[in-house]
Amino acid sequence: MAVYSRSLFNFKLSMEYFKIIILALIVNNIVFTQFLGICPFLGVSNKISTSLGMGVAVIFVMTLANIFTYFLQVYILEPLQIQYMQTITFILIIAFLVQVVEIILKKTSPALYQALGIYLPLITTNCAILGVTLLAFKTTPPMDLLHSVVYASSTAAGFTLALLIMAGIREQLEYTGVPKGMKGIPISLITAGLISLAFMGFAGLIK
Repeated sequence: MAVYSRSLFNFKLSMEYFKIIILALIVNNIVFTQFLGICPFLGVSNKISTSLGMGVAVIFVMTLANIFTYFLQVYILEPLQIQYMQTITFILIIAFLVQVVEIILKKTSPALYQALGIYLPLITTNCAILGVTLLAFKTTPPMDLLHSVVYASSTAAGFTLALLIMAGIREQLEYTGVPKGMKGIPISLITAGLISLAFMGFAGLIK
């Protein structure tokens, strides 16, 4: 009986994680359904290679930021009752992590560092990362550390998926007869809107 109960508990826990992953990755995609992180999304999604590099950087920063901010919130801000410092302290942590990523990329992959250009420091002001760290504490009940990490990494993977989809379409658009007035950002916005409508079709898939 104890083994059966433990197996049932593990199954329910696994389903909880699966639900979080599907919701963050597809149903509530951070770009296509919540419209966060649009600036780097439009700026970097010109090529698949740079989109993948940015996506990996965002996954790293978003996951670590979520871990750091969780401990900051639970063990410092809440005990001291200074939750009003949440936003500014979270931004400082994200800025620090972005600097770490920038240094690592500059040493290990100069080509990718040059390709990302100004959009790498812009991760600091990427509202998707700050939004995820804040949303993790807005659920009822609030997420624990493990659920929070799964949520953050899945959301970052969803951001990467959005970048790769957009980059693939934009690369194909280079070989099509797009009217001159629609080239660049205009056709990208229209494309993003159509993809967003498609992703909204997943609404209600998991509740």
